Amino acid sequence: MSDVRDFGAVGDGRADDTDAILHAVAETDRHLVFSQGTYRVSRPIEIELKDRGPLAISGDGGTARIVMAGPGPAVRLVGTHGGTGDPTSHTESVWHTERFPTISNLEITGDHPQADGIALTGTVQATLSSLLVRKVRHGIHLQERNRNVVIDQCHVYYNTGVGIFLDALNLHQINISSNHISYNRLGGIRIEGSEIRNLQITGNDIEYNNHAQHGTDPEPTAELFIDTSAESASVAEVTIASNTIQATPSPGGANIRIHDNNPSAISPRLWTITGNVIGNQVDNVHLVGCHGIVISGNCIYSAEHRNLLVQQSSMINVTGNNFRRHTPRLGTGVRFEHSSDCLLSGCQILDEAEAGQASGASLLELQSCERITVSGCQFIDGVPTGIDLADCSHVAISGCTISDRRDRPLSQHAVRFRGTGAGNRLDANLITETTDDAVSIGDGVEVAYAP
Repeated sequence: MSDVRDFGAVGDGRADDTDAILHAVAETDRHLVFSQGTYRVSRPIEIELKDRGPLAISGDGGTARIVMAGPGPAVRLVGTHGGTGDPTSHTESVWHTERFPTISNLEITGDHPQADGIALTGTVQATLSSLLVRKVRHGIHLQERNRNVVIDQCHVYYNTGVGIFLDALNLHQINISSNHISYNRLGGIRIEGSEIRNLQITGNDIEYNNHAQHGTDPEPTAELFIDTSAESASVAEVTIASNTIQATPSPGGANIRIHDNNPSAISPRLWTITGNVIGNQVDNVHLVGCHGIVISGNCIYSAEHRNLLVQQSSMINVTGNNFRRHTPRLGTGVRFEHSSDCLLSGCQILDEAEAGQASGASLLELQSCERITVSGCQFIDGVPTGIDLADCSHVAISGCTISDRRDRPLSQHAVRFRGTGAGNRLDANLITETTDDAVSIGDGVEVAYAP
């Protein structure tokens, strides 16, 4: 091991230790240690792995801090791997000098508005663990091309940009697990303009990633934001599981937002969002232009607009979720717009308030949709209706309980069909008392109805 103090670093938080640390990088035995202290740097500690790898950077049990006092990342690792995750695509030089660079047990903080935490480019099997990254711009920034990345047991906290930013990146295989990602102004985890495969986001606490604690104007963002609207961007083979993903409502905000606005791009697909606690934003889960996503076994609660909003999407399977609200100030509900070939089954959607939602929204809304199946769900205390359909065709609703439990019902209808539509079917549902007809079918809608 090579301690940076042995190369002239002072670690008192005042002296500029940049040159001493770069000297240590140039001369190190490839395990660079920051012993207890505060190391101030004014430009990035950039490490070319082909020259200085294999490499490990570690702090002294978390007692060392790097303060980035200039623009750019405190530490940038640069590799040359141009292959895939396939072992046969690795050159011998990559296996020998560049594989598995690690950074662990350090705090990195910023003292410059353009300071970042850690940047990775061209790396293979990079592993970041037990880090605290705070008060920088972007906490962990992946760019250009990386392979087989692990980010584990880190605190990415109170940064002015994005917590973990996958930015114009070609990346296959990344695990983001057991992290605390909170109070980052422009989002917790954000993916833009990238081609990503095999993304696992599991067991994290991802909370309050918006402007609220920064004293700045609101900017639309999300705890987890995947934007594949760029022409060559695509994100696939994704698991988002066992996370808490929560927030304070912010204008244009979401907990999970997946957005594909370019019909020529490959839509997000082969996704599962399962076993999460998600809530307390404008739209808790917001899908635009998506195809092939399973949303199952989540507790999704309390939204300003909708708990789930699905727009221009297809093959969305929503199964076994609880949609509810925990405060009268916020609401609940699921809305599909201009979507097709979707399934909603085994879900509970509850209002849980005396007077209905402030938004006036029904519990399930389908607008201009076709080939939607709704089965085995409970819709409780909906106002004005449990299920509200407008301009929908080939929608099947069966085996559902649609109930108003209040002493004096407020639900006008259990199910309402409006506008136009053909080939709809409604049967084998349990419907309790409503203020008007339990089922309302407009003149322009064709429905096969079996009470």
